[in-house]
Amino acid sequence: MELCFATNNTHKLTEIQALLGDNFRLLTLQDIGYHDDIPETHETIAENSHEKAEYIWQRYQVNNFADDTGLEVYALDREPGVYSARYAGPQRNAEDNIQLLLERLADKPDRQARFVTVITLTLDGQFYQFEGAVEGTIISEKRGTNGFGYDPVFVPEGHDRTFAEMTLEEKGKLSHRARAFAQLAAFLRERS
Repeated sequence: MELCFATNNTHKLTEIQALLGDNFRLLTLQDIGYHDDIPETHETIAENSHEKAEYIWQRYQVNNFADDTGLEVYALDREPGVYSARYAGPQRNAEDNIQLLLERLADKPDRQARFVTVITLTLDGQFYQFEGAVEGTIISEKRGTNGFGYDPVFVPEGHDRTFAEMTLEEKGKLSHRARAFAQLAAFLRERS
């Protein structure tokens, strides 16, 4: 099955192709001729995910899926949430985002957080959503060089290593994105 993954994030493309396997051929936005950022104008992760999938469907009539992911830190009233990628500003710099997060958590004893991913799939104009989440803790210093975004400061519940210290395969077995995409893959397999 051929689907467009509505993202410009090459890290996500690599991670998701590994999760979905060879039964699916992922097209990129560049493959369908789209080279800009897709608007994200809503206040929730689910709404932004839907907006991106609908945006591509309306313009290209291509079956696609879009995801939106956020880190929700409980002591910060679920910040950065929907603003995770641009927490420290429109430059979308992961280092700046992590630094701001650690500054805001400096005096907080509760460092519990969760990553959540919502995927919106568009098949022939019909929309379906899938959600995955993983609980964990924000540590005070970065560890690891794998992954992206907040991975160097997020230790998933039941583990002692950050996502950035795990291999792609290890992270793929327990991450929020993996959980949401497992639901998507199961849904697609049933329909193919």
